[in-house]
Amino acid sequence: MTPPTTAPTGEALLGVALEVARAAVEVVREHASRGVGVGVAATKSSEVDVVTEADRASEALIRSLLRERRPDDAVLGEEGEDRAGTSGVRWVVDPIDGTVNFLYGIPQYAVSVAAEVTSADGDDGAEVVAGVVVNAATGVEYAAHVGADGRATATRDGVPISVAGPTPLGQRLVATGFSYDSDLRALQAHALVRFLPRVRDVRRLGSCALDLCHVAEGLVDGYVEEGVHLWDHAAGGLVARAAGARTRLMTGVGGRDLLVAAPAHGFDELLEAVLDAGFAAG
Repeated sequence: MTPPTTAPTGEALLGVALEVARAAVEVVREHASRGVGVGVAATKSSEVDVVTEADRASEALIRSLLRERRPDDAVLGEEGEDRAGTSGVRWVVDPIDGTVNFLYGIPQYAVSVAAEVTSADGDDGAEVVAGVVVNAATGVEYAAHVGADGRATATRDGVPISVAGPTPLGQRLVATGFSYDSDLRALQAHALVRFLPRVRDVRRLGSCALDLCHVAEGLVDGYVEEGVHLWDHAAGGLVARAAGARTRLMTGVGGRDLLVAAPAHGFDELLEAVLDAGFAAG
């Protein structure tokens, strides 16, 4: 991407993200209410890694709206081809994060839209400056953006949120997820057996984006999962960091991206437990 002369503000990009995410949520809800697009349309990495027509319709709408609003921006989406851009802005889109929950009618699936901007000199990579995660089943909106002063703010339905306060490791509730690959699941299960006795409990809720937002609002005390993709965590990760969390991406025991998130004040202790349990590559 070619860096723009004047990069758009995080606040301006957040406005676009909210607009397109809300529109996509309506498409997802329409499919759900009519029972259309809820069945499996295709599979990806395995027979349990599914895509629905609602996924495709949601992403198609998001791409169309972004093309209208910001035609020079790049787009990276889970279900469609990457679109190159010249503005220095790239949108990272997950049309339904938690598709299996959507398939089963479990109200824990979301539309996730993030905007990242390439640094002016192009040397520092790209920074996510705006992100929106909307629970399509409930309508709850999580949002974050980086302001002109470099500080990020996070909200739930417009109200500021922050991570939970300090808690001993043994009393922390940690969210996680499992790969669609059976071999990697086995490795994750072995690590989980070693990890579980060290925390209060573990929850598998089924949406990386929403799990990160739950860290942001203090609903859970941490999150760990291998096999995540950028579209899963770009928006939710920003929301979590803006609310006082730290995130770290590393290589998991199965060789795929492993994401750890927790309140900054307790991050190192949780990370140590994650490493000791064997979630990460040796």
